[in-house]
Amino acid sequence: MSRISTDEVARVAGLARIALTEEEITRIAGELDVIASAVATVSEVATPDIPATSHPIPLSNVWRDDVVGPTLDRDEVMAQAPAAEDGMFMVPQILEED
Repeated sequence: MSRISTDEVARVAGLARIALTEEEITRIAGELDVIASAVATVSEVATPDIPATSHPIPLSNVWRDDVVGPTLDRDEVMAQAPAAEDGMFMVPQILEED
């Protein structure tokens, strides 16, 4: 028996103001039903004695330490910019603010 009916899909699409054809409604109802069944299956397996996992392989901290390294010369970079002022890039104004 279907958990997600075509009537439910049509109702939600109407609420979201999404125009769907009858074919799309039928297809989406089937796809949502498959998803709901998969979630139900996982819910049956997930019991309090089974710990939740977010990744199948245990991970440790994969961050590296920040290391100060050579940077670009500011004057050299500003010299290559199409427009610069006071050590900053100038860009076209996009807002109506001063």
